Amino acid sequence: MYRSLYISLLAAALSLQACREKPSTTPVAVPDITVAYPQQRSVTLYKEYPGYISAWNAVDVVARVSGYLLESYPVSGAVVNKGDLLYVIEPTQYEDAVKQAEAGVLDARATLDYAQNNYTRMKEARSSNAVSEIDLIQARSNMQIAEAALSNAEAALNTARTNLSYCYIHAPYSGHISLTAYSEGGYIAGQSSPARMSTIYQDSAVYAYFSIEDAQYLKIVENLRKTQPTAADRRVMVYTRENAEPYSGTVDYLAPNINLSTGTITLRAAVRNPRGELKDGLYVTVRIKSDYKENALLVPSLSIGTDQLGKYLYVVGADDKVRYRHIETSGTVDDTLTIVENGLRPDERFVTRALLKVREGMTVRPVLAP
Repeated sequence: MYRSLYISLLAAALSLQACREKPSTTPVAVPDITVAYPQQRSVTLYKEYPGYISAWNAVDVVARVSGYLLESYPVSGAVVNKGDLLYVIEPTQYEDAVKQAEAGVLDARATLDYAQNNYTRMKEARSSNAVSEIDLIQARSNMQIAEAALSNAEAALNTARTNLSYCYIHAPYSGHISLTAYSEGGYIAGQSSPARMSTIYQDSAVYAYFSIEDAQYLKIVENLRKTQPTAADRRVMVYTRENAEPYSGTVDYLAPNINLSTGTITLRAAVRNPRGELKDGLYVTVRIKSDYKENALLVPSLSIGTDQLGKYLYVVGADDKVRYRHIETSGTVDDTLTIVENGLRPDERFVTRALLKVREGMTVRPVLAP
């Protein structure tokens, strides 16, 4: 009985072992993987640099006479127009000075008239020997003194009128005006040296200053030698923040020297500022044309992986096997495409996404991306 049971168990064990050793005939699934060919076209490359805004012109509005501030019209930060009356300094003393100077001119003119008439009479009297030569010389001298006195009086009148005009301070040009340094009723000591009242920033157009590397400068010069320079080659785009609407500008100044401490050269671009958003001292990003490449190979940036060796692509060969391929890149286009310099041919397919699902030597079913 025990012998029969032993034989049955042994047969069952051998049968189970035979089942385990039987090779599997289930086929391995080949995954569908999206692939694409690189784009090939000529592209323009751009680089971005930090910069800052400077007003087209900025001038201090100053008081050139002393006195109490009688009127202050501008609203700080508002736009003023050329010729607008901004401030009035108490004009009474300067009006009195004009009246005194006018009286001085009248007095000097009367004195001159008398001296001229006296000199004329003296010449007639001298012709008949009624007066001496000394009397004639004295009359001529008195006339010349009167002429000089009239000139001085007229100069004093002009000065008095100029000082009176300084009591009324007008905007030299249109722009945004800063805070006023004095309050109405405050005393301004502007006679000895001009006293700053405020500053007007002419910012309907502004300047954007930025610096580029000397190597980039030489590359731009080299590219310009290859083609006929146009206005587009001097165009830049100015951004106040990421994804903001850019401002268009044109480079109008190039520094004559390289900064030895930074290895950069400074450029300036004239930028229109119709909305007044670009303020003096504002930090911006300036985007310029840096290079031009013919027949560049472009792949989506998301198709590129990065490891300790650098950047790579998964290339699918004619046998539908995946191959790891190290590549060299040189820049991006439209923020979505990367230029491949080495490591990929125009007729080769590469995996566009799902990089974690493929590996070296893996067989796939390529699906060409639309």
